[in-house]
Amino acid sequence: MSELPVFFVAVVDKLLQGNMSGRTGKRMLILVAGAIMAKGRRTVASVLSVMGLSQCGQFGAYHRVLSRCVWSPHKLSQALLRALVEVFAPTGMIVVGIDDTIERRWGKRISARGIYRDPVRSSRGHFVKTSGLRWLSCMLLSPVGWANRVWALPFLSVLCPSRDYNESRQRRHKRLSDWARQMLLQVSRWLKGRTLVVVADSGFAVLELLCALRARMCIITRLRLDAALYEPAAARVPGQRGRPRCKGARLPSLKDVLNDPRTPWQSAQVNWYNQGLRPVEWVSATAVWYHPGTPAVALRWLLVRDPSPGHRFDTQALLCTNPDFAPLQILQTFMLRWQVEVTFEEARAHLGIQTQRQWSDLAIARTTPALLALFSIVTLLAHHGLNAQRMPVRTTAWYTSKALPTFSDTLAWVRHQLWLCGHSCTSPPGPDSVNIPRTLFERLTQSACSSP
Repeated sequence: MSELPVFFVAVVDKLLQGNMSGRTGKRMLILVAGAIMAKGRRTVASVLSVMGLSQCGQFGAYHRVLSRCVWSPHKLSQALLRALVEVFAPTGMIVVGIDDTIERRWGKRISARGIYRDPVRSSRGHFVKTSGLRWLSCMLLSPVGWANRVWALPFLSVLCPSRDYNESRQRRHKRLSDWARQMLLQVSRWLKGRTLVVVADSGFAVLELLCALRARMCIITRLRLDAALYEPAAARVPGQRGRPRCKGARLPSLKDVLNDPRTPWQSAQVNWYNQGLRPVEWVSATAVWYHPGTPAVALRWLLVRDPSPGHRFDTQALLCTNPDFAPLQILQTFMLRWQVEVTFEEARAHLGIQTQRQWSDLAIARTTPALLALFSIVTLLAHHGLNAQRMPVRTTAWYTSKALPTFSDTLAWVRHQLWLCGHSCTSPPGPDSVNIPRTLFERLTQSACSSP
């Protein structure tokens, strides 16, 4: 414990405080540090090896932290969200992104897995199925000062078991929208008193979900071009009998609006997914979205198209459950959703998602959310460790255009601080050489020589 930086212990201890016993908390601290410094597979064995505990006879105790020990991921998610909001979004509107991802896993002992469409390998004309676990993750979309851009910081991830898993245990199968409703209602309770905006993809454009959440938060998502839109219901006449109307006259579909030459398009320049200013044309109005058997939802719809001859992006339709939002504000907020996909890819590339090998149901349910949350923990560690200094950007002769730090730079900086803390305090002040304890030198050489 003495080999860990002060800022690292302070940040992680604050997250673990009150949720774990003393010994479990110390082991979790070692697991977090080892998961940051390890490369390749994020197994408990690789974590212990990089921490210099490969000869520890009590290695089973570290496995039991994930598979048996009593602690609540729910409380840790709340503590992580509180820390993220305190640092990156202390005031103003809070934007949360929600999306699902598939962790490719095989094996009969992984009971919650299912067969899903692989979103990475599939395309519009090519369908690829894969075996794995489906995870639904909530992320805070907030600007990170030293990165000079918005990052998606995961704080709550939940396993969504397959239909076969639930049927084999005689449980009611919950759809992805049901999991999203429960998670977002929980987030709204954690962020009580703050204005909450949720951005999601078209899979969450579900009337039941929008109706359940519209009173607590604003939701921005995609909308089908053939969605049934109506005018608001007319006011009831005094003495009128019968059930109140929930909708008015049918409005033209968005596909008709798109093809109508009389549509009053407006032009604007927007920062298109951080690729620079790009001209767009848009039209927007308010309506009521209704389908028989479901509640009606009042919304503002937005239709965006590319006016350039090449049409570099397809026409998009968006909805916002707060009709008072400005159209361009809806578009700019929705474009933040792409950072969720970036975080999923960064977590796979640098944090070892899909490399863990737990078979226990409890360990599986804890490990992947912990690795996703490690993205946010590394960002918090960099924020506190930098202390308002500039994050160094690693460049090469063949990559000189890189100007802003990425997550790989952040992870490398945090790893550097973890390795530096083991240097001997008797090192000479000269920059040419430093004294490194033998144990630290062996850990460094083993980490460098081991296969990734």
